[in-house]
Amino acid sequence: MPDRPYLARIYLDHASTTPILPQAAAAMAEACLAWANPSSPHAEGRAARAQLEDARRRVAAALGREGTLLFTSGATEAISLVFERAKAGSFIVSAVEHPAVLRSAPNARQIAAKHDGTLDLDDLDRALAGAERPLVAVQSVNNETGVMHPIAEIYARVKAAGGLLLTDCAQSAGKLPLPEADFLVVAAHKLGGPPGVGALLVKDPATLEAIGGQEGGYRPGTPAVPAIMGFAAALEGDHGWYEEAKRLRAHLDAEIETAGGEVVAGAAPRIATIACYRMPGVPGAAQMMQLDLAGIAVTAGSACASGSLKTSHVLTAMGWSEEAAREVIRVSFGPSTQASDIDALLAHWRALKDKRRAA
Repeated sequence: MPDRPYLARIYLDHASTTPILPQAAAAMAEACLAWANPSSPHAEGRAARAQLEDARRRVAAALGREGTLLFTSGATEAISLVFERAKAGSFIVSAVEHPAVLRSAPNARQIAAKHDGTLDLDDLDRALAGAERPLVAVQSVNNETGVMHPIAEIYARVKAAGGLLLTDCAQSAGKLPLPEADFLVVAAHKLGGPPGVGALLVKDPATLEAIGGQEGGYRPGTPAVPAIMGFAAALEGDHGWYEEAKRLRAHLDAEIETAGGEVVAGAAPRIATIACYRMPGVPGAAQMMQLDLAGIAVTAGSACASGSLKTSHVLTAMGWSEEAAREVIRVSFGPSTQASDIDALLAHWRALKDKRRAA
C-alpha cells in the first residue's frame, strides 16, 4: 500500500485518474536529466532513443502482449488514430463505449446493451452480417459501471466476419490480463502513471495506415520520454492491491443495498475497481457535492460527463430512465484505497439518505 501524503481527503475517483505512483514520479524525474530529442542523431539524442526503446520493451513485457507498441498522448489519441487510419470499410461500436469512441465514429452502427450493462451479442451478429470489413470497438471494462465484456468471444465473432477489433483497455490494464484484439488501447494515468501518455498495441501493422513521422511512421511529434519512463515504472509496480479492492467493493455493494441503495449492474461481471450506486430520490450531483464537502471525492457518472452534469449515455443505453440515471454516483478504487475510506463513505452516504428520507 503506497503512502498517501497527498491525501488529506479521501480519493475514490481512480477511474478518472489515479495519483502518480512514487516509482513513476521518480522515473520521470530521472528521465528529465536526459532532455534530448530521441530522433536526433547526436550522442544525446541516441541516449534518449535508448531510454525510449527500453521503455517500449518494458511496457510491452508488463502488458503481456506481442505486436507493435506505439506511444501516444493517451487513450483518446490512440482511439482516434485507429478510427482514422485502420484499413476498414465500416464502423460498429457498442452503445456504452467511452465518449472518445462515440466522437470518433458518430455514425457507426451501435451494438445494443442489456439492462444489466452487458452487450446483446445477437445484435452484434446482426451488425456484422453484411458489414464491409468492419472495425468493431468494444471496451474491455466499462468506465462507468465496471461491467466486463467478453472480449474473447466478441473477437472470435468479429474475425469470423472478416473484421478488426479495437478494445479500449484503459480501465483494465495493470489490473487484469489484456485480451486478444487487433488494436488495444492503454492510458498511463489510469494505472498510476502520468497524464498525457498512453499506448496503442497493434497486432498487425499492415492493418493500420502509416503517415510518416515518429513511432515507426504512425504518429508525428516528439515522444514525451520522461512521461513514457513514468508509464513503464507504473506498470511494473506491485498490483497485489487488486485483491484487496475485490473485498472492499464487495463490502460496499452489500452495505449500499442494505441501506436501501441500488448497485448498478450488480448481476453482471464487473471489475473490482469500479462501482456505481443509485440513491433513489437524491440526484447524483447532490450526492457528489455533499460528499465533496465531507472530504470524499467521487463522481456522478464518468469524469467525461460529470463536468457537464449530462445524463449518462451508458445508463440510458441500459434502459434506465433519465430520472433514475441522474441519481447515480460512481466510486472507484486504486492502490491507496483503504477499508477506512469505504467506512467513511458509507457513513456519509447513509446520513445523506436518512436526511433526505426524513425531509
